[in-house]
Amino acid sequence: MKKIPLLLLISSLLLAQSSIYLGTGYGYNKENISYNAKHFSKNNNAARIKIGYGDRKAYAVELSFDYVDNNKKIFNAQDGKKYGFNVELLKAFDFGIYVNPFLKAGFGAGYLETPADTTNSSLTYGTFNLGTGMFIPLNEHFDIELAYEFKNVSYQKLDNNLTYSPSSTLHIGYIGVNFRF
Repeated sequence: MKKIPLLLLISSLLLAQSSIYLGTGYGYNKENISYNAKHFSKNNNAARIKIGYGDRKAYAVELSFDYVDNNKKIFNAQDGKKYGFNVELLKAFDFGIYVNPFLKAGFGAGYLETPADTTNSSLTYGTFNLGTGMFIPLNEHFDIELAYEFKNVSYQKLDNNLTYSPSSTLHIGYIGVNFRF
């Protein structure tokens, strides 16, 4: 039953005035982490590059790569960078005003470099993503994107502690620019 709306959404992309677009931007992350009955928050800077196919006034599919400059200890004092890959479906609206608001949902995966996992020296994670924002068209080919994103993150279990599985929520403020072909 869930496949039918997804198929209709994707097939509607073919009927729209779709194009390929590339984007890049900056995000500010606030991550609330739960691990081993402890809760703490971390703030980090992030960069994103993405490619999408769709219409900024209708639907789009986006693939994005995130790089997070993890300058805070999460699981170990030597925690390193965080990398992620996301796939998201986006629904934009054209209300006849200068901006095009949008909603998006998707999923992602990635890893965090950390010596806390002694077997792999990194922790993998999966995410469920929700977001809202707006495109501000500058001309036919360029637009500015302002967005808020929420990600529910599930990390793999640390090999030195088989009882607890770390999890977190990410709140991301994002600003970027897109070039549409």
